[in-house]
Amino acid sequence: MSDTSSAHIDTLLQHLGTAPFDPQTGTAPVNLPSMRASTVRFKNLDMLERAQSRKGSGDRALTYGRIGMDTHAALEDVFCQLEGGTHCYLAPSGLAGVTLAFMSLLSAGDHALVADCVYGPVRELDAAVLSRMGIELTYYGAGDDLEKLVRPNTKLLYVEAPGSLLFEMLDLPALAEFAQRHKLILGTDNTWGSGYIYRPLTLGAQVSVIAGTKYIGGHSDLMLGAVVTNDAEIAKRLNRTQYAMGYSVSADDAWLALRGVRTLPVRMNQHARHALEVSEFLQGRPEVARVFHPALPSDPGHALWKRDCSGSNGMLAVQLNLSPQAARTFVDALTLFGIGFSWGGFESLVQLVSPKDLARHAYWQGGDAPVVRLHIGLESPADVIADLTQALERAAAA
Repeated sequence: MSDTSSAHIDTLLQHLGTAPFDPQTGTAPVNLPSMRASTVRFKNLDMLERAQSRKGSGDRALTYGRIGMDTHAALEDVFCQLEGGTHCYLAPSGLAGVTLAFMSLLSAGDHALVADCVYGPVRELDAAVLSRMGIELTYYGAGDDLEKLVRPNTKLLYVEAPGSLLFEMLDLPALAEFAQRHKLILGTDNTWGSGYIYRPLTLGAQVSVIAGTKYIGGHSDLMLGAVVTNDAEIAKRLNRTQYAMGYSVSADDAWLALRGVRTLPVRMNQHARHALEVSEFLQGRPEVARVFHPALPSDPGHALWKRDCSGSNGMLAVQLNLSPQAARTFVDALTLFGIGFSWGGFESLVQLVSPKDLARHAYWQGGDAPVVRLHIGLESPADVIADLTQALERAAAA
């Protein structure tokens, strides 16, 4: 494809990172091969010095195999196109991407404001690493006055939108205005949207973190993180920190992510249709107190979702009208759902949410009621609903 400048993202994802034609034979495979390398050779010292100079300015420049070759560069371009960014830095997992962002943007003595709905392991990063390094995080919840929480040493406002467990929508443009007024960097975890249905950089954020493990890969067979920015100065900091921390992503994982992203549009739209159908079904069940899914018109965040997002995905959470033990019976009775912590693959998953994790969210008002988080996969919705029905009936009888 000679010109993709005006192409829709669905078209771009089918043409970015494809293999170039061999100048001798005029042929090329459709997919760019997995290009593995530890050592990068240079034709002469002048070429090496040029690469080092470009790298020093924050540009992608090959000096060593850890940064990756053409396969990695193609995937970085995909993330930039999805997110509307200018620079992308890969990490070996989503949490590694979060770590890269925090370690790049904060120094000893700095303070950050963090939404209490962020990915749970961020708190472990805080307790095990950041606090030990003299970096302080303040977690804020729905209804808190940020003006009273910001300090002279506050450098970063970090959120996840929608929230990790209950899919709480945040007003990202309003947060961006607050961050700009106080000269803060606004960073966000955008794994839920993955750049396809939600684009924080276009809404005012400067840094977007994505776990490519989820919807980018789409097949539950790789670990991957990415940090994308549209700010040249932030890019320099990310570039230097990524190199210093020794992050590396397997060429084969980068290749799998490129392969997975080709079907991201059809997968994401199918997940969204299935999840909405399941959400509507669950709303009518006596065993269900509430469904958390921003695409539902009854969800408190629906207006923000409709304004800022172009679609949804397979994620939802369900507050049950059951005892904690009956909720365990419900989870164990499901036959089409795997029990696991990840999501974004083709399969349906269920997780019984820990009450301790729920209690950290000011958005949560359900007391001791049990909550399950569901990822609705690509199975027939009729079969998924039948499975949920039998499991709910068994749990209610128990």
